[in-house]
Amino acid sequence: MRTDEERMRIQAIKRYKRGESVANICASLHRSRRWLYKWYTRSKSREKEWYKDHSKAPCFIHKLSSATEELVIRLRKTLVQENIFYGAQQIQWEMESLSYPDIPSLRTINRILDRNGLTIKRQKNHVPKGKKYPTMHANRPNQIHQLDFVGPRYGAKALRYYTMNIVDVFTHRCSVSTLLVRRSQDVINALWAIWHRLGIPEMLQVDNEMVFWGSTRYPRGLGCLIRLCLNNRCIPMFIPVREPWRNSIVEKFNEHLQNKCLRRTVIDTHKTLIDATLQFENHFNSRYRPSALKGQTPLAVLNSTQATLRFPTVESAPKHPLVKPEDGTYNVIRFIRSDGTMHIFGEQIKVPPNLIYEYALATIDVKEQILKLYDANFILVTKLPYILRP
Repeated sequence: MRTDEERMRIQAIKRYKRGESVANICASLHRSRRWLYKWYTRSKSREKEWYKDHSKAPCFIHKLSSATEELVIRLRKTLVQENIFYGAQQIQWEMESLSYPDIPSLRTINRILDRNGLTIKRQKNHVPKGKKYPTMHANRPNQIHQLDFVGPRYGAKALRYYTMNIVDVFTHRCSVSTLLVRRSQDVINALWAIWHRLGIPEMLQVDNEMVFWGSTRYPRGLGCLIRLCLNNRCIPMFIPVREPWRNSIVEKFNEHLQNKCLRRTVIDTHKTLIDATLQFENHFNSRYRPSALKGQTPLAVLNSTQATLRFPTVESAPKHPLVKPEDGTYNVIRFIRSDGTMHIFGEQIKVPPNLIYEYALATIDVKEQILKLYDANFILVTKLPYILRP
């Protein structure tokens, strides 16, 4: 038996074929022109019951084989036992390395894991202090980079090495430089090589490695990283001491690099290390899809912005000791404890009492030789003289 909707379709087409105007038909039936033309086209087909709805089920359904599901489960359990990264992205990469012909999507892998009770809730690595933090937000490529210096690590044949890892906060593009020693010139060379690939950021957020800022003997001497950044119009930002989660994006990348590259490669020479990290860097930027990017790869996000990046103008890195910059600023964030002092590279600076048990941001102006102190809401609290070492 025909439904009311089907009888309406038949009657509408009869009226149209008798020469009644489209406007009258559509107005009387409260339907659109598109609706009328759709059923008129359908009526000219060879279908006997053209007025009936077609099935909305997909024409082709890809059914996941039991072998594929078993492989996903087996890989998940193996990766968990090895205590390395074991998410859907890693499982997909493992299947690619095995040249498996039927690799499911990340969403399908997650459904398999959920269906088999293999999802694992991650625990927080730290307990927040409940204090407001002066967070810098990125809304364009190369606005903020996070840098972490990792090592020493050890490869085969007693190879001792370090890695300098950088991630762009907005696009999650990554870059890795390898070092055999931690001298100032090697740090400059590593950062210069990364800037040739990622571009120079507006702000570089780092931890408090001494090689970055100088020495406790000369806390105002402007270390090699500060000088390199300021000479290239980049603002260094030093996060609080012993709070690595402030660089959470690059810290997470460190896990990926260790678990998916360094642990899986026999590193016996520096060349092997360079080749492995560059290959991983390219794979990460072109294939990895962080959840923060909503399914896009880092390179896809960069291309969608059509941003113009800034790169070094010369191939070779500048030589240490670098020229002291004449202007620019660098920032230091610290949590002020009960003694009411701000510790900046081994130097203690007294701050106003209202900043005790709060985070404070110190901006040091190289040209004016002053320290501007802000609270966590970026409100200026005070200015202090800050004479830099010649």
